[in-house]
Amino acid sequence: MGDIFDAIDEAANETSEVSLEDLTESFGNRSYGPFLLVPALIEMSPIGGVPGVPTVLALIIGLFAVQIVAGRGTLWLPGFLRRASVSSDRMRGATSKMRPVARWMDRWFHGRLKALVTPVSMKVAALACIVLAATVPFLELIPFASTAPMVAVAAFGLAILVRDGLLMGAAYLLTIGAFAVGIGILAGGGG
Repeated sequence: MGDIFDAIDEAANETSEVSLEDLTESFGNRSYGPFLLVPALIEMSPIGGVPGVPTVLALIIGLFAVQIVAGRGTLWLPGFLRRASVSSDRMRGATSKMRPVARWMDRWFHGRLKALVTPVSMKVAALACIVLAATVPFLELIPFASTAPMVAVAAFGLAILVRDGLLMGAAYLLTIGAFAVGIGILAGGGG
């Protein structure tokens, strides 16, 4: 994470504004992690209780996960997202405030079980994210039920970001749990 923040600061030092496209280039092939993690975290917030929001966020996750499965080296973003920007000063301020979190993450998540974070295993994780996202519209019928698959998606996003296989394994366990919860909710709601 420290290396990622270094790359963001470097991008901020090169221009007066940093666009989302600049950030995805700074993240390199780790750019998929935040784009899976952030929508899942938004869904887990109170905003996720607004009807329709979980489904929209699941579609966004699906868009990014499909790109991982397709093997794209860099993330494709729609033009309006690619051009969204923030001043370099604000970006440097944000990275400065996030450095303690980055140090904590680097201490706890660090290249364990590398076999689970290979390019092939990340495609499998992305397929799991697509399936998890596909369950969200059905679970959304019951308030906050769609949080279960989003927890697993968030774990996959974080595992991809920090390249930690142990966390990736935990994300698979969360996926199994999410399906169990989803089946239980849907079976209970239908009976």
